[in-house]
Amino acid sequence: MTLAFQTMNAIPHGPDYVSILPEIVLSIFGLIIMMLDPVMDERRSQRTLGGVALIGGILAMAATIFQGHYLSHTGVASLAAFWNMVQIDAFSIFFHFVVAAVTILVILASYEYMEVQQIRAGEYYGLLLFGAVGMDLMSSAVELVLIFVALEISSIATYILAGFRRRSAISAESSVKYFLLGSFATSFFLYGVALMFGATGSTSISTIGEALSQFELGHGPMLAYVGVALMFVGLGFKVAAAPFHIWTPDVYEGAPSPVVAFMSTAPKAAVFAVLLRIMFQGHVPGRVWLIWVVAALSMTIGNIAALVQDNVKRLLAYSSIAHAGYLLVAFAVWPSADAKNGIAAAMFYTASYAVMNVGAFAVVGHFASQGERYVTIEDYAGLGKRSPVLAAVFTTFLLSLIGIPAFGGFFAKFYVFSAALQQNLVGLVIIGVINSAIAAYYYLRIIVVMYMREPREEIPVAPIPVGLGFALGLSLAATIYLGVLPNRVLEYASRSVELLR
Repeated sequence: MTLAFQTMNAIPHGPDYVSILPEIVLSIFGLIIMMLDPVMDERRSQRTLGGVALIGGILAMAATIFQGHYLSHTGVASLAAFWNMVQIDAFSIFFHFVVAAVTILVILASYEYMEVQQIRAGEYYGLLLFGAVGMDLMSSAVELVLIFVALEISSIATYILAGFRRRSAISAESSVKYFLLGSFATSFFLYGVALMFGATGSTSISTIGEALSQFELGHGPMLAYVGVALMFVGLGFKVAAAPFHIWTPDVYEGAPSPVVAFMSTAPKAAVFAVLLRIMFQGHVPGRVWLIWVVAALSMTIGNIAALVQDNVKRLLAYSSIAHAGYLLVAFAVWPSADAKNGIAAAMFYTASYAVMNVGAFAVVGHFASQGERYVTIEDYAGLGKRSPVLAAVFTTFLLSLIGIPAFGGFFAKFYVFSAALQQNLVGLVIIGVINSAIAAYYYLRIIVVMYMREPREEIPVAPIPVGLGFALGLSLAATIYLGVLPNRVLEYASRSVELLR
């Protein structure tokens, strides 16, 4: 344990409240919502509690920005707090910002959805904020036990949210499946933590990194190999990477569309932040081949399975599996002197995927109507004529998911594949490029149906409400911004990697 204190003492300590300021804000507003909900009229509570949640999300983003200014003002790269279990740096601030942005967009997209689906809003918005608390804490935690606690905070909230359409049997089924399989996967992670403690004598990520550095010389306990594998299984489940993806299609199909937008982006961003911290430390045994295989499987299985889907939510579920594979390509860059390129590429990909996927599911949730009845590809026939704005926005997100230039998805894949090529991972890049071509078919299939099929007049297309319009507008702007002017975000990501310890 002496090594842990030597490593962490190099990082200055700051006020504890600053290190968890976004979490404090989200928790306070989550509690306010839970206290207001029982005493408010159900009809009035929809907008009111949604507004309270929106204010909480915006203030959490402001708190994240304050953390960045605080680091700049004090002139330090990072601050440790809570007995060296939490570390605030540019890296964690980046993921805090992504989580806050996703939370705000989902809240805006949920206003109309909750009314149309006739779902009581109080606990829904409270759970969104509490889930974001766990995700923020995962992004800044540098101690495996705390990461486990944060992971459970996030997971429990999303388990409940997945079954929020209580009148729907498929929604209840998705919640039960997610809970059972998620609990099973979490036990893998926890057992991996226990084995890593047995192998290194610590649960501090920095101390584990120091201990594992001896693997470069072929020394060290074999127990660490098993610990890394088990932790990767648990985290691989949370990001829906193959072969730990079985839950994804059923859960995405049954869960409310705004919840799917939330759980397919924000938790993944937080888990990838954990993976980046763990994989960046020392010489984690066997990581290159482990990640190589999982990345290749995720890209291939996700895209091939998506080809035969008629349900848009299931199609996007398999798409998310494929995108997890693309992102993992950046992780396979390690160990190398240019590991920072892979980390920066992974961070950029996380942000880009978050905004375009939230936007896509927001469109799906709006079009699905009450009871989410209209979710097949054929239901979208003629949407380009009936609602040109909605179809154009959806098309933009689909083109970005393909990786067409001028949208964020293009540079996300470009940076990931470039980082892999710099490390001569040619085989993995070829698999990724082939899978990107395969993916273009099922994304373009939706676009063809929207613009080249006769409209189905029996399917209603409601006007875009104000809240959803703001969510789609912000997602669209961010997607285009990341595709036209990506340098600023990539430079911030690269700078945060330079300061990562």
